[in-house]
Amino acid sequence: MSEQVLRYLQTNRDNLLEKLANFLKIPSVSTDSNHQQDIEKAANFIVTYLHEIGFDLAEKQPTNNYPLVYAEYNGAGPEAPTVLFYGHYDVQPADPLELWKSDPFQPEVRDGRLYARGASDDKGQVFMHLAVFEAFLKTEGKLPLNVKVCIEGEEEIGSESLYEILHAKKEQFAADFAVISDSGMVAKNQPTILYGLKGFTGLEITVTGPDHDLHSGMYGGAIRNPIMALSHILASMKDKEEVVTVEGFYDGVEPLTDDERAMMANAPSEDFAKAAGVDQTVSEKGYTAVEHTMGRPTFEVNGIFGGYQGEGTKTIIPSTATAKITCRLVPGQDPENVQQLLEDHIMKTAPAGVKVHVEKEKLSAKAYKVEPDHPLIKKAAEAYSKAFQAETVYVRMGGSIPVVEWIQALYGMPIVLLGFGTPEDRLHSPNESFPLDSFDKGMETIVYYWQAVGNQE
Repeated sequence: MSEQVLRYLQTNRDNLLEKLANFLKIPSVSTDSNHQQDIEKAANFIVTYLHEIGFDLAEKQPTNNYPLVYAEYNGAGPEAPTVLFYGHYDVQPADPLELWKSDPFQPEVRDGRLYARGASDDKGQVFMHLAVFEAFLKTEGKLPLNVKVCIEGEEEIGSESLYEILHAKKEQFAADFAVISDSGMVAKNQPTILYGLKGFTGLEITVTGPDHDLHSGMYGGAIRNPIMALSHILASMKDKEEVVTVEGFYDGVEPLTDDERAMMANAPSEDFAKAAGVDQTVSEKGYTAVEHTMGRPTFEVNGIFGGYQGEGTKTIIPSTATAKITCRLVPGQDPENVQQLLEDHIMKTAPAGVKVHVEKEKLSAKAYKVEPDHPLIKKAAEAYSKAFQAETVYVRMGGSIPVVEWIQALYGMPIVLLGFGTPEDRLHSPNESFPLDSFDKGMETIVYYWQAVGNQE
């Protein structure tokens, strides 16, 4: 039954790419309040499109910040499953503009890739689903399953309003399962099941010594230097073998199974050293770099600052020093508990002569994992392989998507991460792009998947 739907997508490919280009032209940058009208315009684009293709309900729902697009299609009947499709229409800032080879908000195709801000994250992938909905409704007159659409405008600023909405409107968003296309594949044209995401938490440490900068000759050797004190604290939190030394940090961590380690080893992976421009990789003792990145918790210092930063020398003992820390978490770790463990270690390790203040990150999320052999996952893998003509691999990702854990916690529904991006897409960077191979084969995958889940074949 998929032939006429796929034929529609192929016949109308140019029109669909033009419509996607119009979507990408809208600079819906959520981090900049100057783009508030553009945010509204992007939300209106989606609502209009959903109405045009025949959704029963499509509307903007107000939030404390930017609107959420909600839509429903119930034409598949009460016996058909219902999917909650999530995505986001906001994008990162395009700065620095001088590093772009073309205008970030004037989409351009070069060497088989569509270049624009949001081409991969996440407008391009959201649009693919809308286009597939269109293809089904224009050819077969209905979708294989019932659909609820949740497309927000605040993902790039931490989904500030979404959790409250999902919690307050649980019945409205309830479904049999969820699908999210805001991720990618391990390599171009390599279908990839992402069955796990890391959680996230962090904090900021500020160390204060004297109440003003001091002359290092007059006070050196008598007053504790806050930068040195901060360095001592940070150095005590992870050893040279990448093992976190904070007491209790690994308590409850779900171990990697032999099957998982085999899947990770068999999946194509990025050459981390080459991509980062370093001589060699590092990883937690007893684990490969891939295993550490995908399935083990990490501790990183994201920034450290204090004292004199200008040209030449300024001989001072600075008054303060600050560091920002984040941790990526795995199943079995609770973000709030990890924050407390970190704070306890910091306070216990802080040397005399300074005061330490810890500011905990407000946005945290637990890790998410679904069993690779779940029927919905297996059907996704089969759809991927059929479209891309390659065996699907299974991996976990070192990144975090907080909404995934929120949906799991609030609704307990399985979540399928059906991503089509590639490592070369340059997410959040100048010259973001999306391969047209992923555009075409990704929509084909979605067609096969909806039919398989809706028991249409």
